[in-house]
Amino acid sequence: MMLRVLIYAYATGTFSSRKIVSQLRDSVAFRVLAENQVPGHRSIRRFRANHLEQFSDLFAQVVKMAAEAGLARIGTLAIDGSKLKANASKHKAMSYARMKEEEEQLEREIAAIMRLAQEKDEGEDVEFGPDFRGDELPEELRRREERLERIRAAKARLEKRKAEEAQAADEAKKAQAESEEREPPRERPRARKTPKGEPKPKDQENFTDPDSRIMKTSKGFEQCYNVQIAVDGDSRLIVANVVNNCASDAGQLIPVIEAPRRVASATDNASTSPSHRSGG
Repeated sequence: MMLRVLIYAYATGTFSSRKIVSQLRDSVAFRVLAENQVPGHRSIRRFRANHLEQFSDLFAQVVKMAAEAGLARIGTLAIDGSKLKANASKHKAMSYARMKEEEEQLEREIAAIMRLAQEKDEGEDVEFGPDFRGDELPEELRRREERLERIRAAKARLEKRKAEEAQAADEAKKAQAESEEREPPRERPRARKTPKGEPKPKDQENFTDPDSRIMKTSKGFEQCYNVQIAVDGDSRLIVANVVNNCASDAGQLIPVIEAPRRVASATDNASTSPSHRSGG
């Protein structure tokens, strides 16, 4: 029941779990699919989050069934990309340079609060005696320590990601040189503003959704993912989708071509290789 409702909701443009619940009460189509059941919005969200992998498998099964029924030949594919806004605000992202500044500032503020606390304790020892105790952490100190912890965690994630990207780039160059069976071309060393594998000052990390990235959209810069979609040219059926966090469409064509090709190879009726035309 939940699967039927979610597929119909997404196909008709209803993505909010709360709006789906409203439709389950007001829409005849939703009520028929749900058999008059009205799960709560939290149940709908949990179901979706717990079954993302199964949703992808079901998507592939639908494409196979469409191909077997002759609805999609998976011949000519129209491919285009779009930026999908993440469930995170760009204002919750912070640059690496700002992280270091905030970290130092918070460390200074925490040290100042600790000195103030020590002075306060010493004064209370004189006023109330050495056996007086208070177990609550001061509110200002707790707030700053929590923010410092979040910044340090984001800073560590960003540093780890940049180190992994540098390592992957080195391995790719090495593999390319080995495959060509020749020495890698000598390049003039360029002066680096930052050490290799270390984040640049403007590199950002988002506290709410670390996997999303700042991307340029028609409405300006937003926290987004890049979604690539392949559509069958005859039936207009979506046969593949690829989601990643790379803002550029360069390098996205091959993965979205290979996705429907794998579906086509698994379907007896889909015998033709896809031709392609790429949309902006």
